Amino acid sequence: MLTVETAGITALRSALLLGVSAAVALAAPAFAQTAAADEAGDEQIIIVTASKQAKTLLDTPISVSVTGKALIESAQIRDAFDLQTVVPSLRVSQLQSSANTNFIIRGFGNGANNVGIEPSVGVFIDGVYRSRSAAQIGDLPSVERIEVLRGPQSTLFGKNASAGIISVVTSEPKFELGGQAELSYGNYNAIIARAEITGPISETIAFSLAGNFNRRDGYVFNEALNIDENNRNRGGVRAQLLFKPSEDFKLRLIGDYDKIDEICCSVVNLVDGPTGNAVRALGGRIISNQPLALRSSTNFPSSNEVDNFGISAQADYSAGQFDLTFIGAYRGVRLSTNADSDFTSADIIGENSGRNAIDTYTAEFRVASKFDGPVNFLVGAFYFHENIDASGQLTFGRDFRGYASALSGGAYANLEPTLRALLPGTPAGQFGGRGQGRFEDYDYRNRAISVFGTVDWNIVDNLTLTLGGNYTHDTKNYATNVVTTDVFSGLDLVRAGVNAGVPAVVAANPQFNPFLGLRGLQFIPPYLNTPNAVEDGRTSDSDFAYTVRLNYKFNDNVNVYATHATGFKASSINLSFDARPPAALFIPGSTAQSPAPAASPIRTALGANLPVNLGTGSRSANPEHATVYELGIKGQWQGFGVNLAAFRQILQGFQSNVFSGTGFILANAEQQSVTGFELDTTISPVKDLRFFANFTYLNMKFDSFLGGAALQNGSFATLPQDLSGLRVAGVPEFAVSVGGDYTARLSDRAKLNFHVDFQHESPTQIAQGTVALRRTVDNLNAAATLVLNNKLDITLWGRNLTNQAWVTTIFPGVAQAGTLSGYRNQPRTYGGLLRYRF
Repeated sequence: MLTVETAGITALRSALLLGVSAAVALAAPAFAQTAAADEAGDEQIIIVTASKQAKTLLDTPISVSVTGKALIESAQIRDAFDLQTVVPSLRVSQLQSSANTNFIIRGFGNGANNVGIEPSVGVFIDGVYRSRSAAQIGDLPSVERIEVLRGPQSTLFGKNASAGIISVVTSEPKFELGGQAELSYGNYNAIIARAEITGPISETIAFSLAGNFNRRDGYVFNEALNIDENNRNRGGVRAQLLFKPSEDFKLRLIGDYDKIDEICCSVVNLVDGPTGNAVRALGGRIISNQPLALRSSTNFPSSNEVDNFGISAQADYSAGQFDLTFIGAYRGVRLSTNADSDFTSADIIGENSGRNAIDTYTAEFRVASKFDGPVNFLVGAFYFHENIDASGQLTFGRDFRGYASALSGGAYANLEPTLRALLPGTPAGQFGGRGQGRFEDYDYRNRAISVFGTVDWNIVDNLTLTLGGNYTHDTKNYATNVVTTDVFSGLDLVRAGVNAGVPAVVAANPQFNPFLGLRGLQFIPPYLNTPNAVEDGRTSDSDFAYTVRLNYKFNDNVNVYATHATGFKASSINLSFDARPPAALFIPGSTAQSPAPAASPIRTALGANLPVNLGTGSRSANPEHATVYELGIKGQWQGFGVNLAAFRQILQGFQSNVFSGTGFILANAEQQSVTGFELDTTISPVKDLRFFANFTYLNMKFDSFLGGAALQNGSFATLPQDLSGLRVAGVPEFAVSVGGDYTARLSDRAKLNFHVDFQHESPTQIAQGTVALRRTVDNLNAAATLVLNNKLDITLWGRNLTNQAWVTTIFPGVAQAGTLSGYRNQPRTYGGLLRYRF
């Protein structure tokens, strides 16, 4: 297993899990909703907006985990990545850049690796949808609470909530002057500074202004460049105005800007495959077969620059028995990356850069009733408008020609004169010449509108039937302009064999045509742009998602519910060089072979204009359709609580996006399902002591996936593969978060707060097909805070205190068959913090 496991760690894990579980077991006679009460007493009554209406957590019959401000501060949760340590149903993975972060709930989630693929987990900040991971990853602003809604939420949240929702709620401006400032310093020279101020401008207008700065040296040392990687260098500002002329009306305006400029993300080598010797022959270096190393070796740093900005307005008006809400927003993202994608110090890949400009406009209007009678409703509409302009290029470095020649025993370079003679008209330029590659431009336009509503009918006292529906229509238009200049990849090697005297009837067989042994080095073949004579570059989807829920509130403490709901995610577009026409439209092959390739729509339409070596794949993935059946019981008592949800969740058409080593494979799994349960518990036996234990069990498998991809011997086997019946990799069967808080009151003006939490994930297969490569997560975090006069906080904190190491993600080496690469977790971090409130 790719973890550092010792007897001490095993004992620590057992002690934490058993100790806290025993404490929580004291609450066994009661069943109660919990998740996030930060103090005992009245503050256990938590107001959430998971149903787009303010209700108590107990009265919200949805599986929702709520993390409040006090826990966020005490646990040093700074971004969504840290949140998973206290919410076991949530998993957050950072991939090849600072802008690629993937959110997964109950094992479902995708969308980070390709800008054309929308996420299955919707992220909302103050009611505004953040459509792409690059807009979701900044440090969290002045947070009141974070709600994680588990399971399909499309009835109220629309097309990209088939797996769940993360809703971040920040503090409104206040009509009383106040604020806080904090400064933190930790290992790796980590400096985090934050400040915020709020107060009145007049009797009806209040403001708030906040800023943050986060800088840290990298924790990975690049031996070739003598620099640190995986650093932090980000910051932002946020301004708000609140207009409240009366108790019935308020208008909240928010503007924000944040920036990231980092060197990320370093890759570890799990398996040094047969191509490693070719890299070393060129003088290149690989940190070989060291999956948990904090060292790397590349010939240039991987840069990430992200600018994320936006404005929003929310108006709330209470008109008698109706509450009206309008939210309008604009979000912009500007992203620039460049990665040394061969992850060696040899200059094989000279550049792999990308630039994205994402502009998103959203508007929502809803009306909620508040009748005294048995029936109440909520109706609304949502409009989504997004434009994406994406560009990029991947070029060969100075060592690529030598690398390809070494892999082919010299044939790549030595046969160049022969191939040029056999294929007249071959473009000028040395095979594998530096600067050759692909140059990409993509234009993407998405429009969607949703109409939604719910009705709550109180059939009898305490028994409520909820019916909800959402009709969504989504259209996408996209166009590509991709040019390839790789001379060798544009050669028809079948024709070369025929011209050399190989009979046409066997020219497509590598046993008879020796040139076909070089086909594996044709990394960047010519591309067929779309729209074209056959493909219109457009998708159009419509869906009706619904919810049927029955809940019964036994008393002020216990609420039970049963839910059947569906979810929807619209078609995703493969905005990458890996997009190819589907097999239904094209049959590959050389016109020099015999028999010639069968007729197909694209071949017929393009004729002589058909690109050489064109293959098949996918331009887009069809929609996802989610279904969930869930039973839950929740409640809250003074001092303790339990929340239990059992569910079966089915996703038809799951949009799988897997990296193969030379490109991404986008395909729909016919059906993927999970059966499981979530148990969230807290107990506070006395006012100043609180324990929590959250447990998730997931039995997840591919019910049917005939077109899947799985690793074999460091590379993907012949595609597609039938993964039906197999457990889905990367999803732990068990995940546990346990911890506690204790306050020692030293005097009327001083108290000492202690916090500890421990996250455990059962051994998990990391990637499909890598049965022997598994990870086990054991993550211990703690903090101690001295509070003076309720104004000054002095904190010592640590995350991953036992310095556990594990690999989060595995993928094939880029253009290095048989090599396995991956990303490992962050090592131990610790530091001190000063916070002053006024």
